[in-house]
Amino acid sequence: QVQLVESGGGLVQAGGSLRLSCAASRNLFSFKSMGWYRQAPGKQRELVAEIVIGGDTNYADSVKGRFTISRDNDKNTVYLQMNSLKPEDPAVYYCSVRSYVGVPYWGQGTQVTVSS
Repeated sequence: QVQLVESGGGLVQAGGSLRLSCAASRNLFSFKSMGWYRQAPGKQRELVAEIVIGGDTNYADSVKGRFTISRDNDKNTVYLQMNSLKPEDPAVYYCSVRSYVGVPYWGQGTQVTVSS
């Protein structure tokens, strides 16, 4: 079993920044990929950004150039730096990791709210 604990959500003005953190209970090299997803009310959960074990990253078109995913292997933590936040970014943001056999694990989610 894997525990993922997210932090860093909150309320920010449009144009502002937030950094989300996801602390994993196991070494990040235990996972094939790590990612951030978000789910707004009435919408499906969507991938925001992911990073694979080799370091390659992938972003949703809507966040490219504004969000950056990174990881600190020593701290077993994955980050999502969110800059230039827009009114369409508010959602519950979830951290997820995937094992080498494809099993996903999810955090509890952290709320991001953007005021205009």
